[in-house]
Amino acid sequence: MEVIPAIDLLEGRCVRLYQGDYDRSQVFSENPVNVAKQWVEEGATRLHLVDLDGAKAGKLVNLKAIEAIAQAVSVPIEVGGGLRTRDSVKQLFNLGVQWAILGTVAVEQPQLVQQLCQEFPQQIIIGIDARNGKVATRGWLETSEVLATQLAVQMQELGAAAVIYTDIHRDGTLAGPNLDALRELAAAINIPVIASGGVSSLTDLLSLLALEPQGVTGVIIGRALYTGDISVSEAVRAVGSGRIQDIPPDLGFSAFA
Repeated sequence: MEVIPAIDLLEGRCVRLYQGDYDRSQVFSENPVNVAKQWVEEGATRLHLVDLDGAKAGKLVNLKAIEAIAQAVSVPIEVGGGLRTRDSVKQLFNLGVQWAILGTVAVEQPQLVQQLCQEFPQQIIIGIDARNGKVATRGWLETSEVLATQLAVQMQELGAAAVIYTDIHRDGTLAGPNLDALRELAAAINIPVIASGGVSSLTDLLSLLALEPQGVTGVIIGRALYTGDISVSEAVRAVGSGRIQDIPPDLGFSAFA
């Protein structure tokens, strides 16, 4: 399972929100590039960036920070927040971003999603952010009547590469992932599901491993990295390639003797 550190950008700084509330933001770093480098040095193979200003404004705002991070690290980057047009998606790819994450337009303009999936195959990820099972849009400021599973099925049919599922009530709370909702979503589609929101400990990470055979292939970790509850390196050891439980114990003698 891939461990994906989150870098949330607000006014060029690295912050974390509590349950998506812009009024409850906490600044963790004035220099997002240094944060990105740190996560990669600790073993991250992919980074998750969110333009929080962009999500509110409906257009990319933190372009300078995104470009600086893309140039500073060697691992692929996925970016979401405010991507409502083809031009904004193309702009990201021109900066060296690997995946564009679409949220609001998935609900409001599915035909645009289809066009982008055809033009940029395997580069469009759908961010499904849910509040009580219903999809939230416009930087989580509005909640639609669309069910998360219903949207996931539709987006798979349109050609999406993967789905990132965030339970808003868990995001930034360190309350643990919503395993039931993830299980239901993964069962409904065949494309990869990336879990996001609420991961607070290695125990939470290990609980997600049970969903890996069902298609939950990655996990985004945010606040827990910044508070020091988890480090990227120990998260990778716990659930990544060559994870702890896959390594035979050293018994002091050969088990094959």
